[in-house]
Amino acid sequence: MPFGKYKGTIIADLPVSYLEWMYRNGMPPGKLGMMLSTIHEIKINGMMSILYELKKRLPPQPR
Repeated sequence: MPFGKYKGTIIADLPVSYLEWMYRNGMPPGKLGMMLSTIHEIKINGMMSILYELKKRLPPQPR
C-alpha cells in the first residue's frame, strides 16, 4: 500500500475492515483502485487460497 495507515503493506495483507472502508468511501482511481477492489472481492468471498501459492513465491518484503 503506497499511503496511509497501512503504507508499505502488501495489498493482499490488508485487513478486510480497511478494504470495506475503502469500498464504502470510494476506491482510488487507476491501477491501485483496481487492485484494492480485486483483493476486496477475493477476501469477502473467502477465496484467499488462490493467493497463497503466489505469496509463497514472492521475495521477502522490507517493512
